[in-house]
Amino acid sequence: MLTDSHIDRVVQLALDEDAPWGDITSETFIPADAVATAILSAREPGVLAGSTVFDAAFRLTDAATRVDLHVADGERFDAGATLATVSGPARALLRAERIGLNFCQRLSGIATATRAFVDAVEGTGVRIADTRKTTPGLRALERHAVQCGGGRNHRFSLSDAVMAKDNHLAVLTARGMSVTDAISTARSRLGHTTSIEVEVDRLDQIEPVIAGGVDIIMLDNFTLDELRTGVDLVAGRAVVEASGNVTLETVRSIAETGVDVISSGALTHSVRSLDLGLDVTLEGV
Repeated sequence: MLTDSHIDRVVQLALDEDAPWGDITSETFIPADAVATAILSAREPGVLAGSTVFDAAFRLTDAATRVDLHVADGERFDAGATLATVSGPARALLRAERIGLNFCQRLSGIATATRAFVDAVEGTGVRIADTRKTTPGLRALERHAVQCGGGRNHRFSLSDAVMAKDNHLAVLTARGMSVTDAISTARSRLGHTTSIEVEVDRLDQIEPVIAGGVDIIMLDNFTLDELRTGVDLVAGRAVVEASGNVTLETVRSIAETGVDVISSGALTHSVRSLDLGLDVTLEGV
């Protein structure tokens, strides 16, 4: 989903927002012919994501800038590591530095948090997945960051897969249709390559949902005991996804209940940006 054209579009919007009529500070204080070098460094350990977005911030500001990456997306690094070197016109570096940093810090924060979740469930065979709880307009970037951390992506948009949640089921039942019949009817309308996922929040909903022919069943906000019982009830007839109040402290216990996938909105909606620094030095000064 993360294409060069999408990166350029998102980054250009950010650059236009930050300097709609130019950078008057740099244009006032910095000579037009000044050249500078900037070092992107890690102030804490983490996993890198967003290197191409970081590069685009400088490239789109001035094509004369050059970004040399020393760490690739998905790689771990220690505090103090040099992640990239940027060189070129000083005004361009100063104009693009905040946008480049903002993206790289946030995306690396997502990648680092995701890696912690993935490491926590190592050996269980469970996949860690994101959700649609992403920053509006930045979904492709944040989903890429999840991949950099070793996680998997859920459906990208409402257009990608059928996922009936509690509100969908409430409308159907209010109209007198059973959940089983509703799923069977939906199945008959879909192409053979489209999967159906249904969210349940009670154990007694599992059998009617399975009877309708779902591919994936989400057990939402279940206790650990309920998850174990739910997995036993499904008995391999569908992929089992656990979601709701997943934290780094609980994810291992959830994985050990036997579910196949654990999805967490926290990977994107409440992650802390990683502490990265960009130190600029004017050449010849």
